[in-house]
Amino acid sequence: METIHIYHTNDVHSHLDSWPRTRSYLQERRAFHEQHDEACLIVDIGDFIDRSNIFTEATLGKSSITLLNEANYDAVTIGNNEGITLAKEALNQLYTEAKFNVIVNNLKEPDGKMPTWVEPYHVYTLASGTKLGVVAATAPFPDYYNNLGWKIEAPFTRLHESIAQARKEADIIICLSHLGLHSDERLAEQERDVTLIFGSHTHHVLEHGKYINQTLLTGGGKYGRYIGHSIIHYDGMVQQVETELIDTTTLPPERGEHREVAAQQRYGEELLDVEVFETTRFYNKEWYHYSKLSHFFAEALLDFSGADCAFFNAGIFLTDMKKGAVTALDIHRMLPHPINACIFELNEAQLRDILAIIERAEEWPRRELRGLGFRGTVVGKMLTYHFKQQDGHILVNDKILAPGETVKVATLDMFTFGWFFPALKALPKTYLLPQFLRDILTIYGHKHFV
Repeated sequence: METIHIYHTNDVHSHLDSWPRTRSYLQERRAFHEQHDEACLIVDIGDFIDRSNIFTEATLGKSSITLLNEANYDAVTIGNNEGITLAKEALNQLYTEAKFNVIVNNLKEPDGKMPTWVEPYHVYTLASGTKLGVVAATAPFPDYYNNLGWKIEAPFTRLHESIAQARKEADIIICLSHLGLHSDERLAEQERDVTLIFGSHTHHVLEHGKYINQTLLTGGGKYGRYIGHSIIHYDGMVQQVETELIDTTTLPPERGEHREVAAQQRYGEELLDVEVFETTRFYNKEWYHYSKLSHFFAEALLDFSGADCAFFNAGIFLTDMKKGAVTALDIHRMLPHPINACIFELNEAQLRDILAIIERAEEWPRRELRGLGFRGTVVGKMLTYHFKQQDGHILVNDKILAPGETVKVATLDMFTFGWFFPALKALPKTYLLPQFLRDILTIYGHKHFV
């Protein structure tokens, strides 16, 4: 009976406080298995990077590849944080120093060809001669990927093709899925040849996995809290599969781990400590009111987007903007979110609905928010600029908007996913990529103060 050990991480999101322990644990386990003639594979299931982290931002994610190399990873797939928070050129350069395979089968060039740094699947030949096929797919966000110059394809169709091809070459097939738990369950229902699905994206925790038919699903939460360990018992056929989660907080501390994390932070700070413009006054932030900073950002957003009006939440500002020299580091600390702006064409009735939702949602300002790209604390007050309701009319730039007339409205992409304004999810929209909110403010600040 052959025993195959597979360790995985997922959705680390550049939370690196536990990384020294994780790296050491993975190195030790690989050495142990090699000493006992057992197969060992180490994989990551995407969203390892997150540009809200200063170390990651300063190197556009390339520092993360060094970390993965040091831990001797065998394969990774990409998550949306690799795929849509980096410009195409940056993603094309991300894995140039990788010592592992990058596997994802539904990301293509516009002409349908695979990027040069990607494989649709990979077959590993173990020391015993057993062949282990690895397929992978990432969550499709066509409005983002297409805008960035990629072609993102339906994951289930592409996975079916890769599984069929890998089945001709491999004895066992596993899947690295950055698709979410619901999609993993669907995949297990549809594809009977997959032994293990390593899950991510929805940050689900499956302590001992979940069986769907003959396929075992895994899920290791988020932020580096867990390392997944799965075991396949094989003797010409898969006899048993099991999985567990190792809580990194229970691992022995590494000597100098705090100094290592602090050094990463300092390195990122040094790279970003570059003046981008110089202000002539102090701009305060307020989470529950309009502020000088929100007015300045509204000007920047409208200037960048060419929109007639805008709305966004005050909670996006984590710091004030000081008077004098402002650095890229200052801007990142103020707006760490991997959030893009977007534009809608909305009519009078749709603007009226937005204002009505804002007025009714009295609990929003103090609501804590995690996800949707938001890296702050609370939503904060919803701020509207250049549109309002007065005497029964909707005014845009102090002019009455006629029924049926449309205007361009700029907002944040976090409001297009259906959580706050459900109607916006289905409406046509244009995402302004690849610039984040901090880039928009930086561009305007340079223009405004120079």
